[in-house]
Amino acid sequence: MRPLASALPGALSQLLRDAPLSDGKVDFAWKAAVGPALERATAVKLEGATLIVEVTSAQWAKEIKRSNGVILARLQTLLGREAVSRIQIRATTKTTG
Repeated sequence: MRPLASALPGALSQLLRDAPLSDGKVDFAWKAAVGPALERATAVKLEGATLIVEVTSAQWAKEIKRSNGVILARLQTLLGREAVSRIQIRATTKTTG
């Protein structure tokens, strides 16, 4: 399955880039950049120009590291080059009560 970003026409990408930066816009761009499987296994938040990606497993972290350049380029296409300059991966910690 191809990521949503590959199907977005240039005009839609431009509209997305021009919209105000918000959590929803970042979430949408992440899903478009990585596809539904990886999107379901992660949570993202933008801190400055760093996208913090929380992953549910070491395998997903490895996949993001392997594809970092492609993912970052897609995010910059959707959000603008200045919006995201790097991706930082964090493992989610599960607590049991």
